[in-house]
Amino acid sequence: MDDRSSTRLSTSTNDTVWECVIPYVQESRDRDAVSLVCKRWWQIDSITRKHITMALCYTAKPEQLSRRFPHLESVKLKGKPRAAMFNLIPEDWGGYVTPWVVEITKSFSRLKALHFRRMIVGDSDLELLAIRRGKVLQVLKLDKCSGFSTDGLLHIARSCRNLRTLLMEESSIIEKDGEWVHELALNNTVLENLNFYMTDLVQVRAEDLELIARNCKSLVSMKISECEITNLLGFFRAAAALEEFGGGAINDQPEHVAENGYNEQAGKYAAVVFPPRLCQLGLTYLGKNEMSILFPITSRVKKLDLLYALLDTAAHCFLLQRCPNLEILETRNVVGDRGLEVLGQYCKRLKRLRIERGADDQEMEDEEGAVTHSGLIDLAKGCLELEYMAVYVSDITNEALEIIGRYLKNLSDFRLVLLDREERITDLPLDNGVRALLRGCHNLRRFALYVRPGGLTDVGLSYVGKYSPNVRWMLLGYVGESDHGLLEFSKGCPSLQKLEMRGCCFSERALALAALQLKSLRYLWVQGYRASSAGRDLLAMARPFWNIELIPARRVVANDGNNGEAVVSEHPAHILAYYSLAGQRTDFSDTVRPLDPTYLLAE
Repeated sequence: MDDRSSTRLSTSTNDTVWECVIPYVQESRDRDAVSLVCKRWWQIDSITRKHITMALCYTAKPEQLSRRFPHLESVKLKGKPRAAMFNLIPEDWGGYVTPWVVEITKSFSRLKALHFRRMIVGDSDLELLAIRRGKVLQVLKLDKCSGFSTDGLLHIARSCRNLRTLLMEESSIIEKDGEWVHELALNNTVLENLNFYMTDLVQVRAEDLELIARNCKSLVSMKISECEITNLLGFFRAAAALEEFGGGAINDQPEHVAENGYNEQAGKYAAVVFPPRLCQLGLTYLGKNEMSILFPITSRVKKLDLLYALLDTAAHCFLLQRCPNLEILETRNVVGDRGLEVLGQYCKRLKRLRIERGADDQEMEDEEGAVTHSGLIDLAKGCLELEYMAVYVSDITNEALEIIGRYLKNLSDFRLVLLDREERITDLPLDNGVRALLRGCHNLRRFALYVRPGGLTDVGLSYVGKYSPNVRWMLLGYVGESDHGLLEFSKGCPSLQKLEMRGCCFSERALALAALQLKSLRYLWVQGYRASSAGRDLLAMARPFWNIELIPARRVVANDGNNGEAVVSEHPAHILAYYSLAGQRTDFSDTVRPLDPTYLLAE
């Protein structure tokens, strides 16, 4: 065999080996690196890639995605910026799924799973999916979406008979009737997850949920809107495989305890018996009088959602100390420092903790109903397996951040918001604490710090850049003192792909220069900055494939949830900049102004 034939054989063998190996590379960043090695590896990646996530649906055109990865089985698309979850982005900003649905139904013949997040979905989009992909679609997630009604869900329920997951959590859905649930119960026998938690769907019948449980023996998760829990007794009996339940409601007002000690309401809810495998639970409006219905299962509970429970600090403590296997807790800051102390003592397996702020206009039932540095210290010393922590705190110190960095070595996602509830904070600035946390938590990939003016100096901001080598997403609020701090920050963060900032003192020019210095940056969102006339100073970051959009400052009128009066709030201007292979998008609303460098330079 001559050398030329030997080389061809060796090359062919190597290609065969890599065709077998590359499909096992699952991490998207590793896949991206593989595709850059050579043309052949690029081709192998193209034909073997099964899943893609697009952090912004405008970064490529649908037809570009189908040409690049023709055999995708799973697609996740994100639309509006994350700030839309906090009502900071106009509803008509964009994020329409229609062009994607058209391309998906035409080109992706192997697609089984589809996840839209913060996008505008029409009934016609759901109808087209049902007609063209109904027989093969197994997962459909409409996550925090809007624009569709129960008519669209009816098409899905009738045609997608192999659907295993249907999710619509926190979506804004126009409800016409509850027929879609009935059709889903009649047509589907393989459903595993149904989620319409935190929606306004109130016409769902308990009988249809029970029918789903009877017909779908593999049903493991059900999260619903408000429905009196005592109406679900049949559902709980039928759902033998159920592991997660969220929603429902305990709507009756608390009853007085009789002289003989009998509580009529507690007796009523004593009839609630949860399925034997249930270990993840969140009941809406759960009060301390009904808490006893959880006691038979607390020893096996792994996840508790208490965000919409009506429990004070003492009730939180009483319940949490009965949950030794708890891994995920979501609640509000009424849990208090005492609740975090209990977590540290009794919940050693805790991996994820999310503490949201309580209602600002609601009086705390317990003076201890606030989270501070004291509670965080007890938590960090006791829950060493924590991987995710997102907390709203009323007070914070450098010591607390240092202890988090010292003890929580598995932490990959840390988010802290300092509330404006207290006029005086014990220990500001937080420069040294933030440095210690970042140096100690080597696995950190996502980091958010939202403080107040003076909470982090320019020196502290430079620490964030220097000690965040692996952080890919970051949110910074009210940090820094000057443009110098931002530019020092941008000399670091070599892995940062997505940066969000609010309420900062930086100029447009400094923001533009920082965007250029952050070598991995793919997405930048800023609200609140020192604006120049017409955004001219942002031209410093203009470059090929880099789109820049502005949302001018505006007044937003909303109804006060308490008395119905109109409340006017001032929204500062936004900057959104991102890489895109699709060029400038064309579906702008009147609230968005694209920044065209050619036009500005010609003025």
